[in-house]
Amino acid sequence: MNFNSILIGSEDPERLVDYYTKLLGAPTMSDSGYTGWQIGSGFVTVGPHSEVHGKNAAPGRLIWNIETPDVKGDFERLKAAGAIVVREPYEFEEAPGSSIATLADPDDNYFQLVSPMGPDAPGGAQ
Repeated sequence: MNFNSILIGSEDPERLVDYYTKLLGAPTMSDSGYTGWQIGSGFVTVGPHSEVHGKNAAPGRLIWNIETPDVKGDFERLKAAGAIVVREPYEFEEAPGSSIATLADPDDNYFQLVSPMGPDAPGGAQ
């Protein structure tokens, strides 16, 4: 198996498309009301969903991650582009040298910038 993508449903997908375009650049795909950006080997896609209304009532329930060797640098770049900051970069206590930062979109869905994980990553994070 291979994890491929995540779909973020929204009552107002155009607002999210505008937001993620500011952060991630021009979308990689747009078709039938769904817009997506390829990040590494996966996609994050935004689209309408009939069962989604308003903001996310539990933003920490599902958090998607973007792995980067430069959490602080990419955090500053996204922040300058208008990212909604939930938590500035900090270091994992359990994995010295590994960083994480939490951001949100206008629907209050959380996503994070995280240091690379695995046995060869700083701190050997699994």
